[in-house]
Amino acid sequence: MSPSLSRPTRRPERLLILGSVLTALLIVAIVAVLLIREHASTLQTAKRTANNITQLIDADVLRNAELYDMALKGLIAATERNDLHSVSAEIRHLVLFDRSAAAPYKGDILLLDANGEVIADSSLLAPKAGNFADRDYFQAHRKKPDIGLYISRPFMARCVCDDQWRIAFSRRISGPDGRFQGVAVASMRLSYFHQLFSSLNIGSNSTINLINQQGILLAQYPLLELDMIDKDLSQRPNVARMLKERDGSFRGISSVDHQERLYTFSSVGDLPLIVAVALSTDDIFAQWKRAALLISLATGVLCIGLLWLSWMLSKELRRRHRAEQVLSELAATDALTGLANRRTLDQRLRQEWDRAQRSTEPLTLLMIDVDHFKAFNDRHGHHGGDAALRTVAQVIEDNIRRPADLAARYGGEEFAVVLPHTDAKGAWVIAEHIRSSVEHLPRVAGAERPITVSIGMSTWDKRSRMSLEALLLSADQALYEAKHSGRNRIVDTATLQAG
Repeated sequence: MSPSLSRPTRRPERLLILGSVLTALLIVAIVAVLLIREHASTLQTAKRTANNITQLIDADVLRNAELYDMALKGLIAATERNDLHSVSAEIRHLVLFDRSAAAPYKGDILLLDANGEVIADSSLLAPKAGNFADRDYFQAHRKKPDIGLYISRPFMARCVCDDQWRIAFSRRISGPDGRFQGVAVASMRLSYFHQLFSSLNIGSNSTINLINQQGILLAQYPLLELDMIDKDLSQRPNVARMLKERDGSFRGISSVDHQERLYTFSSVGDLPLIVAVALSTDDIFAQWKRAALLISLATGVLCIGLLWLSWMLSKELRRRHRAEQVLSELAATDALTGLANRRTLDQRLRQEWDRAQRSTEPLTLLMIDVDHFKAFNDRHGHHGGDAALRTVAQVIEDNIRRPADLAARYGGEEFAVVLPHTDAKGAWVIAEHIRSSVEHLPRVAGAERPITVSIGMSTWDKRSRMSLEALLLSADQALYEAKHSGRNRIVDTATLQAG
């Protein structure tokens, strides 16, 4: 169909529809901006909430770690006294462990010698025999004199009376000459963290985690997996990022249940611990999603109603042009392809030629021929040939988008495209789009080769002295050269003349 005929003069209804569409788009844009701002505000509120939770946990854990550290320092200070050997066992026990009573969820506080043997126990006047040289805290203090307060990996008590996970706080005991003399160690039941974490409201599908600087999980509430405690998570992307950054917030996908969460994390003072609060984004945005859905539905109904009313009104306006349009299309359109016919092509080409002469703007003509069409027609019959011509015509029309451009059936399997205000470079781009789009059409069943086209191109500009007839002739010559040199290609008159 000729563009000049497919776009009749319908300015009032076009303006009406355009105004309605713009109004609807403006409404949608305003609502979208408000929803995006609300989304960002919801996320920011969640970050503040998670940050407050991490600060509360940091303060509580740090305070209790200080109590344990104070108990250890008191135990070490007591071992350095020379007057304890002469007092009774009860008094010596009270002096050694007088600072340990304030530590909550404490297990045993032990004094180990250089070989890991128990020489004092907070729970017994006469300590039971035991060796803890294989514990990670003992090995760490023996190898590193300046390690300071050490927090162990989770472990189970060796006695069968207690099946709770624990961690140990420990300090090295050194002699006057700096030699390793043993370790003071205090254990804490991990139920402390369960009690602390469970007292905080984080919603469903969210977790609170405590990991050490090696990525070992010390505590998690609620547990996503039964065997998570004492598990090395350092290779998981989210944990690796926390270990690297130490403090911050980000959104990530959990490698355990594959749910998206907002991770807010921070270091616990100077301790080698990181608290991470992982809030489920489904919970964070649940209320926002409900509000967004209601607002979107209301906005959608409003916009659809506006567009429907505009469409009904424009439909009434279009009826005025329908009869004229049908008549003009019948007179100007090729019945097989729907493109402009030869008569329309001649009229428009003359009009654009005259306009180009006045404005000195370039004018390009494309001549397009379907390759091997006679053989295709013989093999697939006239019905198949007609279908192929309609397909090629559709491709050509799809690749010319400006109102002034014109695609027409020149005759038989040959087409023409008029491109006003288009120089050779721009026309070449359009021609290549047409050639490539035709080449990539689905191959017809039983066809020996894909459908392709050859294109000849001729451009007039203000430096040219050719006539309209010469423009047509040169485009036709370029088409001949394209077919003669192998088909499925574009030949420009300028290239032909240069050769």
